[in-house]
Amino acid sequence: MSETLQATDDVEASSSAEAEADASAEPQSQSKTEDLLVQEGDIAGDYLERLLDLLDYDGDIDLDVEGGRAVVSIDGGEDLAKLVGPRGNVLESLQELTRLAVQQETGVRSRLMLDIAQWRAGRRAELAELGRSTAEKVLASGERARLHPMTPFERKVVHDAVAAIAGVHSESEGEEPQRRVIIFPKP
Repeated sequence: MSETLQATDDVEASSSAEAEADASAEPQSQSKTEDLLVQEGDIAGDYLERLLDLLDYDGDIDLDVEGGRAVVSIDGGEDLAKLVGPRGNVLESLQELTRLAVQQETGVRSRLMLDIAQWRAGRRAELAELGRSTAEKVLASGERARLHPMTPFERKVVHDAVAAIAGVHSESEGEEPQRRVIIFPKP
């Protein structure tokens, strides 16, 4: 937020010519950011392709950029469920290893998202419904609800679903890996 205030002060202090130069530089920085995300996806795709080859698993790798992050999906192979693991534990570990491989090559911490066999897409739908239904119960009862521990990805999906319902709000509490979402009625 202080960066925003500083940027506002800088623009106000600059002449209109400088402000125009700043405005024309913004698309360039967005382009550089997108280029970095595409590079992250390419590095991740190569890393995961080598992993699939080592395991002798079949899978198609799809690279995309969504919401300011590189997204890599692996689909198509029969053995891919093994790379998801129970409750997505193996997937979370592979995502972190892939992020580290990207960081090693780029020198920048990656926020890359990995999905295997569309597990995250299905899990996102389940969690959104859990968030909505629990928020509605909290709204009806007036009593807070504590959900089971979740990963950061899972908590974000639940928080987003709860935010769409008027009269309730959510917070996370606890330490990883026992961090969970609590849904409260608004006073």
